[in-house]
Amino acid sequence: MKKIIIFSLFFLGQSIFAQKLALVKEKAKIGYIDTSGTYSIEPNFDTSKSFSDGLAAVKIGKFWGFIGKDGKMEIEPAFSNVKDFHDGICMVESDGGWYYINKKGEKLTMPSSDKLYDFNEGLALMKVAGKIGAFDTNGKVIIPAEYDVIKPFNNGFAKVSKKGQWGIIDTTGKVTVPLEYDNIGEYVNGITWAQKGDAYGIIDGDLFRELEGADDIWDFGSQSITYARKNGKVGFTDKTGNWIIEPKFDKARAFNQNLAPVSVGGKWGYIGLDGNYVIEPAYNDAEVFSDDRLAPVKGKSWGFIDPSGKLVIPMEYDITVSFGFNEKNKGFNDGVSRVKKSGKWSFIDTSGNILGNKWFYNAELFQN
Repeated sequence: MKKIIIFSLFFLGQSIFAQKLALVKEKAKIGYIDTSGTYSIEPNFDTSKSFSDGLAAVKIGKFWGFIGKDGKMEIEPAFSNVKDFHDGICMVESDGGWYYINKKGEKLTMPSSDKLYDFNEGLALMKVAGKIGAFDTNGKVIIPAEYDVIKPFNNGFAKVSKKGQWGIIDTTGKVTVPLEYDNIGEYVNGITWAQKGDAYGIIDGDLFRELEGADDIWDFGSQSITYARKNGKVGFTDKTGNWIIEPKFDKARAFNQNLAPVSVGGKWGYIGLDGNYVIEPAYNDAEVFSDDRLAPVKGKSWGFIDPSGKLVIPMEYDITVSFGFNEKNKGFNDGVSRVKKSGKWSFIDTSGNILGNKWFYNAELFQN
């Protein structure tokens, strides 16, 4: 019996700390709800931030501390300013200076840097004599300070620049794409776009293929297809650097679920991989389908359609950009979308139900 109780408590704890919570403001106080719309942490705070890496910053009096997902104080309020936790480490300010702490609130010794940066994918950037490098959570320098620019890492890769030329490195500092381009996109599934002189093209691995006539290319999304512009019109290219859908649209957005929103003459619809309309242009605006197989579309306000074009959630909301770097789509992620109506915020599920049937003065995105 004792073992059963111990295991039950263990899995209950794991469940609590794995769940995503959203910061909400009800009247003058801030609390946190789970994805059922139920308060996990009652609204008791005047000032606080969203959860990140399992902890949320809260301000008590003049000082900031951190709570866990059970609402208990994990790091006592002692800081005049704080950032968010990433990779178990957070930047905090005390006595006029910034430094790093761990989840025990202990000050960490890290390599000297002219400016402190948040950790991202296990690394923090460092600036030394105007050059940028990076070190890991143990304070070991992984990338020497030799670059002019290092952009944030995304899925293990980052754009870097030296003497005006751009390339891609991984989190070990290995150069994945040589620094020989005038501009470069995000590296997604081994593919990106780049500009070399007047030529725009696709890099698959380390091979650059010019896309005929292109004067702009956008980042790849979840599918190995992206959109590009030629002579003022937008079409689509695959990773071979060939036009697979000729440029004939005024505007476009990324493919997902084998559908892409496109605009001609101010009206938006959706095309399939053959470039033909699957959903006829009838909307004032339209966004990418999410992995929940719903896409936001706009008449006077926003609603949601399924891949057949059926309106499954009425057009009566405002929406905002959603969760994080890899989920830039507006609308649904993980079965939930943040919406606004009559000046208040809430969340809806994929059936259009309001979570907990509650509206808030403010509601931030669900975070771990």
